[in-house]
Amino acid sequence: MTTNINLTFDDGRTVACPPRTPVKSILATALAPSGLPYIAALINNDITSLSYPVEMDSTVTLLTMAEPEGWHVFQRSMAFLLAKTVKELYPESALSVDYAMGDGLYCSFDERAANGRNGGIRADQVAAIRDRMRAFVAQDIPIERQKISFADAIRRFTEAGQTDKLNLLRFRNPPRIVMHVCDGFYDLAQGPLAPSTGSLGLFDLVHYPPGFVLQLPSRGNAAQVAPFKPMPQLFQIFQEHKEWGRILGVNNVGRLNEIIVNGDISDFIKIAEALHEKKIARIADNLCSRRDRLRFVLVAGPSSAGKTTFAKRLAIQLRVTGLRVFVISLDNYFKPLAQTPVDERGKPDFEHIEAIDLDLLNRHMNQLVRGEEIRLPEFDFEAKVQRITNNRVKMGPDTLLIMEGLHALNPRITQALPAGTTFRIFVSALTQLSIDSNNRISTTDNRLIRRLVRDHKYRGHSALKTLRMWASVRRGEERWIYPFQDQADAAFNSALDYELAVLKPLAEPLLMEVKPYDREYAEARRLTMFLSNFTGISDREVPSTSMLREYIGRSSFKY
Repeated sequence: MTTNINLTFDDGRTVACPPRTPVKSILATALAPSGLPYIAALINNDITSLSYPVEMDSTVTLLTMAEPEGWHVFQRSMAFLLAKTVKELYPESALSVDYAMGDGLYCSFDERAANGRNGGIRADQVAAIRDRMRAFVAQDIPIERQKISFADAIRRFTEAGQTDKLNLLRFRNPPRIVMHVCDGFYDLAQGPLAPSTGSLGLFDLVHYPPGFVLQLPSRGNAAQVAPFKPMPQLFQIFQEHKEWGRILGVNNVGRLNEIIVNGDISDFIKIAEALHEKKIARIADNLCSRRDRLRFVLVAGPSSAGKTTFAKRLAIQLRVTGLRVFVISLDNYFKPLAQTPVDERGKPDFEHIEAIDLDLLNRHMNQLVRGEEIRLPEFDFEAKVQRITNNRVKMGPDTLLIMEGLHALNPRITQALPAGTTFRIFVSALTQLSIDSNNRISTTDNRLIRRLVRDHKYRGHSALKTLRMWASVRRGEERWIYPFQDQADAAFNSALDYELAVLKPLAEPLLMEVKPYDREYAEARRLTMFLSNFTGISDREVPSTSMLREYIGRSSFKY
Protein backbone atom coordinates (compact mmCIF):
# COMPACT_ATOMS: atom_id res chain seq x y z
CA MET A 1 0.00 0.00 0.00
CA THR A 2 1.34 3.41 -0.99
CA THR A 3 1.40 5.99 1.81
CA ASN A 4 0.05 9.34 0.76
CA ILE A 5 2.02 12.54 1.14
CA ASN A 6 0.60 15.85 2.38
CA LEU A 7 0.85 19.07 0.42
CA THR A 8 0.26 22.14 2.60
CA PHE A 9 -0.61 25.29 0.65
CA ASP A 10 0.13 28.79 1.88
CA ASP A 11 -3.56 29.40 2.58
CA GLY A 12 -3.44 26.61 5.19
CA ARG A 13 -5.20 24.02 3.06
CA THR A 14 -3.71 20.50 3.13
CA VAL A 15 -4.19 17.94 0.35
CA ALA A 16 -3.25 14.26 0.64
CA CYS A 17 -2.09 12.60 -2.57
CA PRO A 18 0.14 9.75 -3.79
CA PRO A 19 3.89 10.39 -4.07
CA ARG A 20 5.07 11.87 -7.40
CA THR A 21 1.83 13.75 -7.93
CA PRO A 22 2.25 16.89 -10.07
CA VAL A 23 0.89 20.01 -8.42
CA LYS A 24 -1.16 20.96 -11.48
CA SER A 25 -3.17 17.74 -11.21
CA ILE A 26 -4.70 18.79 -7.88
CA LEU A 27 -5.45 22.42 -8.74
CA ALA A 28 -9.14 23.25 -8.76
CA THR A 29 -8.47 26.14 -11.17
CA ALA A 30 -5.60 27.28 -13.36
CA LEU A 31 -6.20 30.90 -12.38
CA ALA A 32 -5.29 32.77 -9.20
CA PRO A 33 -7.90 35.05 -7.54
CA SER A 34 -6.18 37.94 -9.37
CA GLY A 35 -7.15 36.36 -12.67
CA LEU A 36 -3.54 35.65 -13.61
CA PRO A 37 -2.64 32.07 -14.49
CA TYR A 38 -0.52 29.96 -12.17
CA ILE A 39 2.77 29.32 -13.96
CA ALA A 40 5.01 27.67 -11.33
CA ALA A 41 5.21 26.70 -7.67
CA LEU A 42 7.52 26.93 -4.70
CA ILE A 43 7.89 23.41 -3.28
CA ASN A 44 9.68 23.66 0.08
CA ASN A 45 11.02 27.01 -1.15
CA ASP A 46 12.44 25.47 -4.33
CA ILE A 47 10.94 26.84 -7.52
CA THR A 48 9.54 24.10 -9.77
CA SER A 49 7.26 23.68 -12.75
CA LEU A 50 3.62 22.77 -12.10
CA SER A 51 4.27 19.38 -13.71
CA TYR A 52 7.09 18.50 -11.30
CA PRO A 53 6.29 15.26 -9.39
CA VAL A 54 6.26 15.96 -5.63
CA GLU A 55 7.81 13.08 -3.70
CA MET A 56 7.47 14.03 -0.01
CA ASP A 57 5.41 16.05 2.44
CA SER A 58 5.82 19.60 1.25
CA THR A 59 4.74 23.19 1.63
CA VAL A 60 3.43 24.65 -1.62
CA THR A 61 3.14 28.26 -2.76
CA LEU A 62 1.53 28.77 -6.14
CA LEU A 63 3.10 31.47 -8.30
CA THR A 64 1.79 33.82 -10.93
CA MET A 65 3.88 36.29 -12.88
CA ALA A 66 3.07 38.91 -10.22
CA GLU A 67 5.44 37.28 -7.72
CA PRO A 68 9.21 37.86 -8.15
CA GLU A 69 9.94 34.14 -8.58
CA GLY A 70 7.03 33.77 -10.99
CA TRP A 71 8.19 36.76 -13.00
CA HIS A 72 11.47 35.02 -13.85
CA VAL A 73 9.50 31.98 -15.03
CA PHE A 74 7.18 34.14 -17.14
CA GLN A 75 9.99 36.10 -18.78
CA ARG A 76 11.98 32.94 -19.51
CA SER A 77 8.84 31.24 -20.91
CA MET A 78 8.10 34.20 -23.21
CA ALA A 79 11.65 34.04 -24.60
CA PHE A 80 11.18 30.27 -25.12
CA LEU A 81 7.92 30.86 -27.03
CA LEU A 82 9.60 33.55 -29.14
CA ALA A 83 12.51 31.22 -29.98
CA LYS A 84 10.13 28.42 -30.96
CA THR A 85 8.15 30.77 -33.21
CA VAL A 86 11.17 32.25 -34.98
CA LYS A 87 12.62 28.77 -35.52
CA GLU A 88 9.39 27.73 -37.24
CA LEU A 89 8.89 30.85 -39.37
CA TYR A 90 12.50 31.73 -40.18
CA PRO A 91 14.56 28.58 -39.57
CA GLU A 92 17.73 29.95 -41.21
CA SER A 93 17.77 33.18 -39.20
CA ALA A 94 19.69 33.86 -36.00
CA LEU A 95 17.57 35.18 -33.12
CA SER A 96 19.14 36.64 -30.00
CA VAL A 97 17.31 37.86 -26.89
CA ASP A 98 19.83 40.51 -25.97
CA TYR A 99 18.90 42.70 -23.00
CA ALA A 100 16.13 44.37 -21.04
CA MET A 101 14.76 47.62 -22.41
CA GLY A 102 12.38 49.06 -19.85
CA ASP A 103 9.60 46.50 -19.46
CA GLY A 104 10.60 44.58 -22.56
CA LEU A 105 13.42 42.53 -24.03
CA TYR A 106 15.31 43.85 -27.02
CA CYS A 107 15.92 41.11 -29.59
CA SER A 108 18.17 41.05 -32.62
CA PHE A 109 17.40 39.12 -35.77
CA ASP A 110 19.96 38.24 -38.40
CA GLU A 111 18.95 36.79 -41.78
CA ARG A 112 22.39 36.78 -43.36
CA ALA A 113 22.53 32.99 -43.23
CA ALA A 114 19.34 32.82 -45.25
CA ASN A 115 19.69 35.40 -48.00
CA GLY A 116 22.81 37.44 -47.56
CA ARG A 117 21.06 40.49 -46.10
CA ASN A 118 23.04 42.51 -43.63
CA GLY A 119 20.93 41.66 -40.61
CA GLY A 120 17.86 43.46 -39.34
CA ILE A 121 14.19 42.62 -39.36
CA ARG A 122 11.28 44.12 -41.28
CA ALA A 123 8.01 45.31 -39.76
CA ASP A 124 6.06 42.64 -41.65
CA GLN A 125 8.30 39.92 -40.16
CA VAL A 126 7.68 41.29 -36.66
CA ALA A 127 3.93 41.16 -37.33
CA ALA A 128 4.19 37.57 -38.61
CA ILE A 129 6.06 36.47 -35.47
CA ARG A 130 3.51 38.23 -33.24
CA ASP A 131 0.57 36.60 -35.01
CA ARG A 132 2.13 33.13 -34.82
CA MET A 133 2.94 33.53 -31.12
CA ARG A 134 -0.66 34.51 -30.44
CA ALA A 135 -1.84 31.46 -32.38
CA PHE A 136 0.35 29.25 -30.17
CA VAL A 137 -1.17 30.92 -27.09
CA ALA A 138 -4.68 30.18 -28.39
CA GLN A 139 -3.73 26.52 -28.99
CA ASP A 140 -2.53 26.17 -25.37
CA ILE A 141 0.24 23.71 -26.27
CA PRO A 142 1.87 21.89 -23.31
CA ILE A 143 5.47 22.77 -22.44
CA GLU A 144 7.00 19.59 -21.08
CA ARG A 145 10.09 19.00 -18.98
CA GLN A 146 12.05 15.94 -20.13
CA LYS A 147 15.35 14.28 -19.33
CA ILE A 148 17.26 12.85 -22.26
CA SER A 149 20.72 11.37 -22.60
CA PHE A 150 23.69 13.62 -23.21
CA ALA A 151 24.27 11.97 -26.60
CA ASP A 152 20.64 12.50 -27.61
CA ALA A 153 20.83 16.18 -26.63
CA ILE A 154 23.97 16.67 -28.74
CA ARG A 155 22.30 14.95 -31.67
CA ARG A 156 19.14 17.06 -31.47
CA PHE A 157 20.97 20.37 -31.20
CA THR A 158 23.34 19.41 -34.00
CA GLU A 159 20.47 18.51 -36.33
CA ALA A 160 18.66 21.74 -35.43
CA GLY A 161 21.78 23.86 -35.96
CA GLN A 162 21.55 25.25 -32.41
CA THR A 163 25.27 25.87 -31.95
CA ASP A 164 24.72 28.13 -28.93
CA LYS A 165 23.29 25.15 -27.02
CA LEU A 166 26.14 22.92 -28.17
CA ASN A 167 28.65 25.49 -26.94
CA LEU A 168 27.14 25.35 -23.45
CA LEU A 169 27.42 21.56 -23.36
CA ARG A 170 30.96 21.50 -24.70
CA PHE A 171 32.52 21.81 -21.24
CA ARG A 172 29.86 19.86 -19.33
CA ASN A 173 29.30 16.11 -19.22
CA PRO A 174 26.24 15.11 -17.15
CA PRO A 175 24.72 11.74 -18.11
CA ARG A 176 21.28 13.32 -18.56
CA ILE A 177 20.21 16.71 -19.85
CA VAL A 178 17.04 18.47 -18.68
CA MET A 179 15.15 19.82 -21.67
CA HIS A 180 11.96 21.73 -22.31
CA VAL A 181 9.91 20.47 -25.23
CA CYS A 182 6.99 22.12 -26.95
CA ASP A 183 5.50 20.71 -30.13
CA GLY A 184 8.84 19.40 -31.40
CA PHE A 185 10.95 22.38 -30.28
CA TYR A 186 13.72 21.48 -27.80
CA ASP A 187 15.60 23.85 -25.50
CA LEU A 188 18.09 23.44 -22.66
CA ALA A 189 16.39 24.03 -19.31
CA GLN A 190 17.65 27.13 -17.53
CA GLY A 191 14.90 26.94 -14.92
CA PRO A 192 11.18 26.08 -14.83
CA LEU A 193 8.83 27.25 -17.56
CA ALA A 194 5.08 27.84 -17.69
CA PRO A 195 2.99 24.66 -18.06
CA SER A 196 1.68 25.61 -21.50
CA THR A 197 1.60 28.35 -24.10
CA GLY A 198 -1.91 29.34 -23.04
CA SER A 199 -0.59 31.18 -19.98
CA LEU A 200 1.69 33.42 -22.10
CA GLY A 201 -0.80 35.79 -23.67
CA LEU A 202 0.37 39.06 -22.10
CA PHE A 203 2.91 40.40 -24.59
CA ASP A 204 3.40 42.51 -27.67
CA LEU A 205 6.16 42.84 -30.28
CA VAL A 206 7.39 46.33 -31.18
CA HIS A 207 9.53 46.91 -34.28
CA TYR A 208 12.63 48.81 -33.10
CA PRO A 209 15.21 48.66 -35.93
CA PRO A 210 17.47 46.91 -36.46
CA GLY A 211 15.67 44.52 -34.08
CA PHE A 212 12.45 44.42 -32.10
CA VAL A 213 11.25 44.47 -28.51
CA LEU A 214 9.31 41.68 -26.81
CA GLN A 215 7.17 43.98 -24.68
CA LEU A 216 5.85 42.56 -21.39
CA PRO A 217 3.84 43.80 -18.39
CA SER A 218 5.68 45.80 -15.76
CA ARG A 219 6.44 44.08 -12.49
CA GLY A 220 4.22 46.57 -10.69
CA ASN A 221 1.23 45.85 -12.93
CA ALA A 222 1.28 42.28 -14.20
CA ALA A 223 -2.26 42.40 -15.58
CA GLN A 224 -1.51 44.37 -18.76
CA VAL A 225 1.31 44.94 -21.22
CA ALA A 226 3.28 48.06 -20.36
CA PRO A 227 3.51 50.82 -22.97
CA PHE A 228 6.77 50.82 -24.91
CA LYS A 229 9.19 53.61 -24.05
CA PRO A 230 12.28 54.07 -26.25
CA MET A 231 15.57 54.44 -24.38
CA PRO A 232 17.93 55.76 -27.08
CA GLN A 233 20.98 56.46 -24.92
CA LEU A 234 21.07 53.07 -23.19
CA PHE A 235 20.20 51.41 -26.51
CA GLN A 236 23.27 53.03 -28.06
CA ILE A 237 25.49 51.82 -25.20
CA PHE A 238 24.14 48.28 -25.50
CA GLN A 239 24.56 48.22 -29.25
CA GLU A 240 28.10 49.58 -29.02
CA HIS A 241 29.09 46.95 -26.46
CA LYS A 242 27.40 44.18 -28.41
CA GLU A 243 29.29 45.22 -31.53
CA TRP A 244 32.52 45.03 -29.56
CA GLY A 245 31.59 41.51 -28.49
CA ARG A 246 30.90 40.61 -32.10
CA ILE A 247 34.32 41.92 -33.15
CA LEU A 248 35.98 39.82 -30.44
CA GLY A 249 33.82 36.82 -31.32
CA VAL A 250 32.40 36.56 -27.79
CA ASN A 251 28.66 37.03 -27.36
CA ASN A 252 27.69 33.99 -25.29
CA VAL A 253 28.91 32.03 -22.29
CA GLY A 254 29.96 29.01 -24.35
CA ARG A 255 32.44 31.12 -26.30
CA LEU A 256 33.79 32.68 -23.07
CA ASN A 257 34.28 29.21 -21.60
CA GLU A 258 36.19 28.20 -24.72
CA ILE A 259 38.56 31.17 -24.30
CA ILE A 260 39.14 30.20 -20.66
CA VAL A 261 39.81 26.52 -21.39
CA ASN A 262 42.12 27.39 -24.29
CA GLY A 263 44.25 29.56 -21.99
CA ASP A 264 43.48 32.84 -23.78
CA ILE A 265 41.64 34.57 -20.92
CA SER A 266 44.61 36.75 -19.92
CA ASP A 267 44.57 38.65 -23.21
CA PHE A 268 40.77 38.80 -23.16
CA ILE A 269 40.82 40.44 -19.72
CA LYS A 270 43.38 42.98 -20.91
CA ILE A 271 41.22 43.85 -23.93
CA ALA A 272 38.06 44.21 -21.83
CA GLU A 273 39.86 46.48 -19.36
CA ALA A 274 41.40 48.52 -22.18
CA LEU A 275 37.90 49.08 -23.59
CA HIS A 276 36.81 50.48 -20.23
CA GLU A 277 39.81 52.78 -20.07
CA LYS A 278 39.19 54.02 -23.58
CA LYS A 279 35.54 54.81 -22.80
CA ILE A 280 36.45 56.67 -19.61
CA ALA A 281 39.13 58.66 -21.45
CA ARG A 282 36.59 59.69 -24.11
CA ILE A 283 34.16 60.92 -21.46
CA ALA A 284 37.01 62.84 -19.80
CA ASP A 285 37.91 64.46 -23.14
CA ASN A 286 34.27 65.46 -23.55
CA LEU A 287 34.25 67.06 -20.12
CA CYS A 288 37.54 68.82 -20.80
CA SER A 289 36.12 70.45 -23.89
CA ARG A 290 33.56 72.15 -21.61
CA ARG A 291 35.97 73.23 -18.89
CA ASP A 292 35.21 76.92 -19.35
CA ARG A 293 31.78 76.53 -17.68
CA LEU A 294 31.60 72.99 -16.31
CA ARG A 295 32.07 72.66 -12.54
CA PHE A 296 30.05 69.64 -11.40
CA VAL A 297 29.98 66.07 -12.75
CA LEU A 298 27.13 63.95 -11.39
CA VAL A 299 27.52 60.16 -11.51
CA ALA A 300 24.45 58.03 -10.75
CA GLY A 301 23.37 54.45 -11.21
CA PRO A 302 21.76 51.52 -9.41
CA SER A 303 23.32 49.46 -6.64
CA SER A 304 26.62 47.73 -7.51
CA ALA A 305 26.82 49.45 -10.88
CA GLY A 306 30.42 50.56 -10.31
CA LYS A 307 29.75 54.26 -9.68
CA THR A 308 32.52 54.72 -7.12
CA THR A 309 35.34 53.15 -9.14
CA PHE A 310 34.14 54.88 -12.28
CA ALA A 311 34.26 58.26 -10.51
CA LYS A 312 37.80 57.59 -9.26
CA ARG A 313 39.04 56.47 -12.68
CA LEU A 314 37.36 59.43 -14.35
CA ALA A 315 39.08 61.76 -11.86
CA ILE A 316 42.47 60.35 -12.87
CA GLN A 317 41.77 60.91 -16.56
CA LEU A 318 40.67 64.48 -15.82
CA ARG A 319 43.77 65.21 -13.77
CA VAL A 320 45.89 64.24 -16.77
CA THR A 321 44.50 67.35 -18.48
CA GLY A 322 45.59 69.65 -15.66
CA LEU A 323 42.23 69.94 -13.88
CA ARG A 324 41.94 69.82 -10.09
CA VAL A 325 39.33 67.17 -9.26
CA PHE A 326 37.50 66.31 -6.03
CA VAL A 327 35.29 63.24 -5.66
CA ILE A 328 32.38 63.36 -3.21
CA SER A 329 30.18 60.39 -2.34
CA LEU A 330 26.54 61.23 -1.64
CA ASP A 331 26.56 58.30 0.81
CA ASN A 332 28.42 60.58 3.22
CA TYR A 333 25.39 62.90 3.27
CA PHE A 334 23.12 60.22 4.73
CA LYS A 335 21.05 61.36 7.69
CA PRO A 336 21.45 59.62 11.06
CA LEU A 337 19.43 56.44 11.43
CA ALA A 338 16.80 58.13 13.62
CA GLN A 339 16.02 60.58 10.79
CA THR A 340 15.98 58.01 7.97
CA PRO A 341 12.60 57.44 6.26
CA VAL A 342 10.99 54.04 6.73
CA ASP A 343 9.42 51.79 4.12
CA GLU A 344 5.97 50.19 4.19
CA ARG A 345 7.28 47.54 6.60
CA GLY A 346 8.63 50.13 9.01
CA LYS A 347 12.27 49.42 8.16
CA PRO A 348 14.86 52.13 7.32
CA ASP A 349 14.68 53.02 3.63
CA PHE A 350 18.20 54.04 2.63
CA GLU A 351 17.15 54.21 -1.03
CA HIS A 352 14.74 57.10 -0.36
CA ILE A 353 15.81 60.58 -1.50
CA GLU A 354 14.94 61.90 1.99
CA ALA A 355 17.59 59.60 3.45
CA ILE A 356 20.03 62.22 2.11
CA ASP A 357 20.60 65.38 4.17
CA LEU A 358 19.47 67.63 1.32
CA ASP A 359 19.64 70.80 3.41
CA LEU A 360 23.32 70.27 4.22
CA LEU A 361 24.11 69.15 0.67
CA ASN A 362 22.49 72.18 -0.97
CA ARG A 363 24.07 74.52 1.57
CA HIS A 364 27.47 73.07 0.69
CA MET A 365 26.78 73.39 -3.04
CA ASN A 366 25.79 77.04 -2.61
CA GLN A 367 28.99 77.71 -0.68
CA LEU A 368 31.11 76.05 -3.37
CA VAL A 369 29.42 78.06 -6.14
CA ARG A 370 30.28 81.23 -4.21
CA GLY A 371 33.91 80.15 -3.99
CA GLU A 372 33.77 79.36 -0.27
CA GLU A 373 35.46 76.41 1.40
CA ILE A 374 33.45 73.56 2.91
CA ARG A 375 34.28 70.73 5.28
CA LEU A 376 32.99 67.41 3.98
CA PRO A 377 30.84 65.06 6.06
CA GLU A 378 31.54 61.37 6.52
CA PHE A 379 28.90 58.77 7.29
CA ASP A 380 29.77 55.99 9.73
CA PHE A 381 27.84 53.02 8.36
CA GLU A 382 28.45 50.97 11.49
CA ALA A 383 27.20 53.58 13.96
CA LYS A 384 24.73 55.04 11.39
CA VAL A 385 25.75 58.63 12.18
CA GLN A 386 27.14 61.51 10.13
CA ARG A 387 30.24 63.44 11.19
CA ILE A 388 31.89 66.57 9.77
CA THR A 389 35.55 65.92 8.91
CA ASN A 390 38.57 68.09 8.27
CA ASN A 391 38.52 67.19 4.57
CA ARG A 392 38.12 70.57 2.86
CA VAL A 393 37.03 71.46 -0.66
CA LYS A 394 37.14 74.82 -2.42
CA MET A 395 36.30 75.39 -6.07
CA GLY A 396 38.69 77.29 -8.34
CA PRO A 397 38.68 78.12 -12.07
CA ASP A 398 40.28 74.77 -12.98
CA THR A 399 38.34 72.63 -10.49
CA LEU A 400 35.78 69.94 -11.16
CA LEU A 401 33.70 68.32 -8.42
CA ILE A 402 32.51 64.76 -9.11
CA MET A 403 29.49 63.73 -7.02
CA GLU A 404 28.60 60.05 -7.16
CA GLY A 405 25.65 58.26 -5.63
CA LEU A 406 22.29 56.63 -6.24
CA HIS A 407 20.47 59.97 -6.42
CA ALA A 408 23.02 62.06 -8.29
CA LEU A 409 20.66 62.62 -11.26
CA ASN A 410 17.71 63.64 -9.09
CA PRO A 411 16.96 67.36 -9.66
CA ARG A 412 16.69 67.89 -5.91
CA ILE A 413 20.41 67.17 -5.64
CA THR A 414 21.36 69.92 -8.07
CA GLN A 415 18.77 72.59 -7.36
CA ALA A 416 21.45 74.91 -5.92
CA LEU A 417 23.72 74.65 -8.97
CA PRO A 418 23.70 77.21 -11.81
CA ALA A 419 22.44 76.06 -15.19
CA GLY A 420 25.15 74.90 -17.58
CA THR A 421 27.65 73.97 -14.85
CA THR A 422 26.65 70.31 -14.55
CA PHE A 423 27.24 67.15 -16.58
CA ARG A 424 25.28 63.98 -15.77
CA ILE A 425 26.54 60.41 -16.25
CA PHE A 426 24.53 57.24 -15.76
CA VAL A 427 26.48 54.06 -14.90
CA SER A 428 25.18 50.50 -15.03
CA ALA A 429 26.43 46.98 -15.71
CA LEU A 430 24.87 46.30 -19.11
CA THR A 431 26.36 42.93 -20.02
CA GLN A 432 26.17 41.97 -23.68
CA LEU A 433 26.86 38.27 -23.06
CA SER A 434 24.00 35.80 -23.33
CA ILE A 435 23.78 32.29 -21.95
CA ASP A 436 22.43 31.21 -25.33
CA SER A 437 20.24 32.71 -28.04
CA ASN A 438 17.05 32.98 -25.98
CA ASN A 439 18.44 33.16 -22.44
CA ARG A 440 20.04 36.50 -21.73
CA ILE A 441 22.17 37.48 -18.75
CA SER A 442 20.16 39.87 -16.62
CA THR A 443 21.85 43.16 -15.72
CA THR A 444 20.11 42.88 -12.35
CA ASP A 445 21.57 39.41 -11.73
CA ASN A 446 25.03 40.70 -12.65
CA ARG A 447 24.73 43.48 -10.06
CA LEU A 448 23.24 41.18 -7.42
CA ILE A 449 26.14 38.73 -7.69
CA ARG A 450 28.59 41.63 -7.42
CA ARG A 451 26.80 42.79 -4.28
CA LEU A 452 26.67 39.31 -2.73
CA VAL A 453 30.46 39.08 -2.96
CA ARG A 454 31.13 42.67 -1.86
CA ASP A 455 28.72 42.66 1.10
CA HIS A 456 30.21 39.44 2.40
CA LYS A 457 33.77 40.68 2.06
CA TYR A 458 33.37 44.25 3.33
CA ARG A 459 30.18 44.32 5.42
CA GLY A 460 30.10 40.82 6.88
CA HIS A 461 26.70 40.12 5.33
CA SER A 462 25.62 36.59 4.56
CA ALA A 463 24.10 35.84 1.16
CA LEU A 464 20.78 35.37 2.95
CA LYS A 465 20.89 38.91 4.34
CA THR A 466 21.81 40.41 0.97
CA LEU A 467 19.03 38.49 -0.78
CA ARG A 468 16.51 39.64 1.81
CA MET A 469 17.52 43.27 1.25
CA TRP A 470 17.52 43.06 -2.54
CA ALA A 471 13.77 43.48 -3.09
CA SER A 472 13.85 46.76 -1.15
CA VAL A 473 16.91 47.89 -3.11
CA ARG A 474 15.14 47.14 -6.39
CA ARG A 475 12.01 49.02 -5.33
CA GLY A 476 14.16 52.02 -4.49
CA GLU A 477 15.88 51.88 -7.87
CA GLU A 478 12.57 51.78 -9.73
CA ARG A 479 11.30 54.76 -7.75
CA TRP A 480 14.36 56.96 -7.34
CA ILE A 481 16.95 56.11 -9.99
CA TYR A 482 15.57 54.81 -13.27
CA PRO A 483 13.03 57.65 -13.74
CA PHE A 484 15.98 60.06 -14.08
CA GLN A 485 18.32 58.01 -16.27
CA ASP A 486 17.08 59.67 -19.48
CA GLN A 487 18.36 63.00 -18.14
CA ALA A 488 21.96 61.80 -18.35
CA ASP A 489 24.33 63.52 -20.78
CA ALA A 490 26.40 60.34 -21.11
CA ALA A 491 26.22 56.69 -20.06
CA PHE A 492 28.94 54.25 -19.09
CA ASN A 493 28.69 50.47 -19.19
CA SER A 494 30.66 49.02 -16.26
CA ALA A 495 30.09 45.36 -17.21
CA LEU A 496 33.11 43.24 -18.02
CA ASP A 497 32.47 40.24 -20.25
CA TYR A 498 34.72 38.03 -18.12
CA GLU A 499 33.57 39.11 -14.66
CA LEU A 500 31.02 36.37 -13.91
CA ALA A 501 33.72 33.75 -14.44
CA VAL A 502 35.72 35.50 -11.67
CA LEU A 503 32.69 35.99 -9.40
CA LYS A 504 31.48 32.38 -9.77
CA PRO A 505 33.93 30.69 -7.33
CA LEU A 506 33.43 33.55 -4.84
CA ALA A 507 29.62 33.64 -4.98
CA GLU A 508 28.78 29.93 -5.14
CA PRO A 509 29.91 29.04 -1.57
CA LEU A 510 27.90 32.01 -0.23
CA LEU A 511 24.76 30.88 -2.05
CA MET A 512 25.20 27.34 -0.71
CA GLU A 513 24.69 28.71 2.81
CA VAL A 514 21.06 29.55 1.98
CA LYS A 515 19.02 26.52 3.04
CA PRO A 516 15.69 25.04 1.88
CA TYR A 517 13.91 26.34 4.99
CA ASP A 518 14.75 29.94 3.95
CA ARG A 519 12.21 31.77 1.76
CA GLU A 520 15.15 33.06 -0.33
CA TYR A 521 16.26 29.52 -1.18
CA ALA A 522 14.57 29.65 -4.59
CA GLU A 523 16.54 32.75 -5.54
CA ALA A 524 19.80 31.24 -4.29
CA ARG A 525 19.13 28.09 -6.31
CA ARG A 526 18.30 30.13 -9.42
CA LEU A 527 21.55 32.09 -9.16
CA THR A 528 23.55 28.92 -8.50
CA MET A 529 22.07 27.31 -11.61
CA PHE A 530 22.85 30.46 -13.59
CA LEU A 531 26.50 30.43 -12.45
CA SER A 532 26.83 26.75 -13.34
CA ASN A 533 26.99 27.81 -17.00
CA PHE A 534 30.36 29.50 -16.43
CA THR A 535 33.85 28.05 -16.16
CA GLY A 536 35.33 29.73 -13.10
CA ILE A 537 38.70 31.50 -13.08
CA SER A 538 40.89 33.12 -10.42
CA ASP A 539 41.20 36.87 -10.04
CA ARG A 540 44.98 37.03 -10.45
CA GLU A 541 44.78 38.62 -13.91
CA VAL A 542 42.28 41.31 -12.84
CA PRO A 543 44.05 44.72 -12.70
CA SER A 544 44.08 46.58 -9.39
CA THR A 545 42.18 49.49 -10.97
CA SER A 546 39.43 47.30 -12.46
CA MET A 547 35.75 47.97 -11.74
CA LEU A 548 35.61 44.40 -10.49
CA ARG A 549 38.09 45.09 -7.67
CA GLU A 550 35.45 47.23 -5.95
CA TYR A 551 33.61 43.96 -5.21
CA ILE A 552 36.28 41.28 -4.91
CA GLY A 553 38.96 43.30 -3.10
CA ARG A 554 42.62 44.24 -3.60
CA SER A 555 41.79 47.47 -5.41
CA SER A 556 44.44 50.17 -5.59
CA PHE A 557 41.69 52.71 -4.84
CA LYS A 558 40.53 53.59 -1.34
CA TYR A 559 36.79 53.29 -0.70
